[in-house]
Amino acid sequence: MLHPNSRYYRIATATFTTADGRQIGYLRRRLLPAGAAMPLLAEVEVTGGDRLDLIADRAFGDPEQFWRICDANDALNPFDLTAEIGRLLRVAVPTFEG
Repeated sequence: MLHPNSRYYRIATATFTTADGRQIGYLRRRLLPAGAAMPLLAEVEVTGGDRLDLIADRAFGDPEQFWRICDANDALNPFDLTAEIGRLLRVAVPTFEG
């Protein structure tokens, strides 16, 4: 099963039945929240050598929570967020909604 820190932890599962009767389980789609609507915890300026896992570790105490920073900045590609030194990243207050 999925780890509680996973962005998919609270996503429901579904089953698809093929024409020959096989059942295939899958996770339903995770809809991304609107980053600007998420409550702001802090803004962090990207410095040389920064990575999202390092920023997440400083902000949340857990490097695997980098996806929360992606969500808060409407980013589909996490590497885009640290590509520009000096960029301000939104760090949203963690929620338990996935």
